[in-house]
Amino acid sequence: MQEFKHLIYEKPEPAIARIWLNRPDARNAQNTDLLYELNDAYDVAMGDHEVKVVILAAKGPHFSAGHDLSEANMQKTMEERKRVGSWTHDDWGGAEAYYSREKEIYQGFCLRWRDLAKPTIASVQGKTIAGGLMLVWPCDFVIAAEDASFQDNTLYMGIPGVEYFAHAWELGIRKAKEFLLTGQPISAADAEKAGMVNKVVPAASLEEDTLAFARTIADKPSFALKLGKDAINASFSAQGFDNVQRAAFNAHHLAHTHYRLSREGSFMDPDFASRFKKKSK
Repeated sequence: MQEFKHLIYEKPEPAIARIWLNRPDARNAQNTDLLYELNDAYDVAMGDHEVKVVILAAKGPHFSAGHDLSEANMQKTMEERKRVGSWTHDDWGGAEAYYSREKEIYQGFCLRWRDLAKPTIASVQGKTIAGGLMLVWPCDFVIAAEDASFQDNTLYMGIPGVEYFAHAWELGIRKAKEFLLTGQPISAADAEKAGMVNKVVPAASLEEDTLAFARTIADKPSFALKLGKDAINASFSAQGFDNVQRAAFNAHHLAHTHYRLSREGSFMDPDFASRFKKKSK
C-alpha cells in the first residue's frame, strides 16, 4: 500500500477504514501534498472490498486550521502531481493559474469526496476553520467532540466563503448567513441543532464513539449503503447544489482577482495577517 507522509491509514476493524490527518504541529493545515494524499487514501478505502465505511479523523487538539497559507511555491508542488481532474493549466499564470489549482485540489476534490461510493464519517475535535470545513462537509456524517467549533472567517480575507460552498445545505439559510457574514465560530452543540453535526460526544470518547457509530453502518449490505447514499446525494443535486458550486466558486475567484488589484482584505496588506489570526481564535 502507498506510504503517506501527512496521513495515517489504518483498519481498526475489517469493515472500517480510518484516515488520520497527521500534521498536528501545523494544526492539520492542508498543504497540496496532504490533499493529494487524502484523495489517494480515499481511493485505497474505495478499492478495499472489505471496507464498508470510512472515518476521517485528525491527530492533535484540532481537526484542521484550513489551507496552509505558509506553503512555499504552491504552483511548483502542483507540477509534481498527476492531475485527478481536467483543470490542468495552473502553470499558465494570471487568474487561470489560481482558478485551475483551486478547481483541482479544493472544489474538485471536495465534490469527488462527497460522491465517494462508500459512506464517510468526519470525527472532529477542537477547531475546524475555513478550509477545514471542506474536509468535514463532504463527509456523510459528522461526530463532534464537545470542544469542537466550526468557523468560516474568509470574509476577513475579502473572500465570500470557502471553495466548497455548502453553507446553506449544512446550516439552513438564516444560520448560514450568520455563520458566513459574521465570521464567528459556532459550537458543536449549535452545529448539531442546525443539522450540520449528527452527534456530540465527550472529547475523551470521540474515537470510540465514532467507531461505535461506524459499526451501526458497517453491519448493512455494502451495495445497499452505496445506493442509499447515492439517492440522498441526488436530492442535493436536484435542489441546485451543483449549480451553486459553480456560481459560488466563480464569485470566490472574482474576489481573489479583486483583492489582488485593490489590496482590499488581501495578504498584500501588511497588517492583514495579524488581524486575520486574531479573528480566527
